[in-house]
Amino acid sequence: MSTATAADSAVPAPRSSPPRRRTLYRGDPGMWSWVLHRVTGATIFFFLFVHVLDTALVRVSPEAYNAIIETYKTPIIGLMEMGLVVAVLYHALNGIRIILIDFWQNGPKYQRLMLWVVLAVWISVFIAALGVMGMHMAERFL
Repeated sequence: MSTATAADSAVPAPRSSPPRRRTLYRGDPGMWSWVLHRVTGATIFFFLFVHVLDTALVRVSPEAYNAIIETYKTPIIGLMEMGLVVAVLYHALNGIRIILIDFWQNGPKYQRLMLWVVLAVWISVFIAALGVMGMHMAERFL
């Protein structure tokens, strides 16, 4: 004698789900935007920290300050400056997007579109900025 009813036979058997990947980020552009925003923010913070320290050094020892400033006039530091410009541009543009998401009534609805607009503007502006910086670096180092 079977205890199964007609309702029990209508329930489909559970399907096994595909194995999950072991990463927290699923490849969603919004998640990577969040990570990049935090990384660029930390980068800018550490630059400002070093900048305040080396500028404060002028009050302690002008000779030491001049020596440190001379070490900044190298191609490696020039490349780091370019990276800083890229970080500041992304952080600023994505910050505007975040403000719009938070304070504009339709912000959440258009957040993905705004991300792609931010990326397009960021790429075009940083290519132009790096071109100008590259010309100045070429004058200085070549």
